[in-house]
Amino acid sequence: MEQQATDIIVASQAALRQASALAVQYSFSVIGALILLIIGWLAAAFLQRWAFQGLSRIRGFDATLAGFFAGAIRYVVLILVMVMVLGQFGVQTASILAALGAAGLAIGLALQGTLQNIAAGIMLLVLRPFRVGEYIETSAVSGTIIEIGLFATELKTSDGLYRLAPNSTLWNVPITNHSRFPTRRHELSVTVPKGESIAETQDMLLQIARGDSRVLLDPAPATFVDTASADSATVKLRYWAQSSNWFATTRDMTKALKLAFDERAAKVQAEETSTPTP
Repeated sequence: MEQQATDIIVASQAALRQASALAVQYSFSVIGALILLIIGWLAAAFLQRWAFQGLSRIRGFDATLAGFFAGAIRYVVLILVMVMVLGQFGVQTASILAALGAAGLAIGLALQGTLQNIAAGIMLLVLRPFRVGEYIETSAVSGTIIEIGLFATELKTSDGLYRLAPNSTLWNVPITNHSRFPTRRHELSVTVPKGESIAETQDMLLQIARGDSRVLLDPAPATFVDTASADSATVKLRYWAQSSNWFATTRDMTKALKLAFDERAAKVQAEETSTPTP
């Protein structure tokens, strides 16, 4: 009985010594891990703030893109810190990095469409084929840009509808930007029948253009004969206007042209009616 009690005491003492040794051994690891976590957390926050401020100072650099890169730097630092913390406890970091790589590949394949939108969003923010407030047109969508995000772009159509376009659909197609340049040109075509004066038609077109204050004088409006046949000729009027009021100017110019031709036709008809027949 005494021998059994002695064995229990000896085993307990051995276990206590082993536990004490493990506590001493891992206490340093725990303290080191805590120090790494604190330093890593502070370093990640500092680098994120530093990167965001530095990128924001770059002229023309988008704030959304600056925030994205700054956040990516922060998470990369935190992942490296976690790997170092696990290394404090004897975990093989090489296997962890391999597992992270495999997980990243699997996630990338699963989120392929989303990643394409992110990549397209980054390219749109860097190259700036359009900006907020500009009117664009593609084969898929058209409208005024409201916001350019990392995943999608928000637009407002000309009839007041809200459109959300994935960035990949905008990046992979030709884009027509109607607002990028301050001025735009427009053409109006008129068919001149046989027997009517081409010169008079050209003069009338120029008078209509000069009568609208929104039509720019530099470059000056110009007319020319585009096509001609035995029965008719096509005369074109080219003029420039500010991009901000281009649609309104074009609409009013088309209306003025129609009214002018109706007035001329009525005048000719009146002259023919008043001419006495022999």
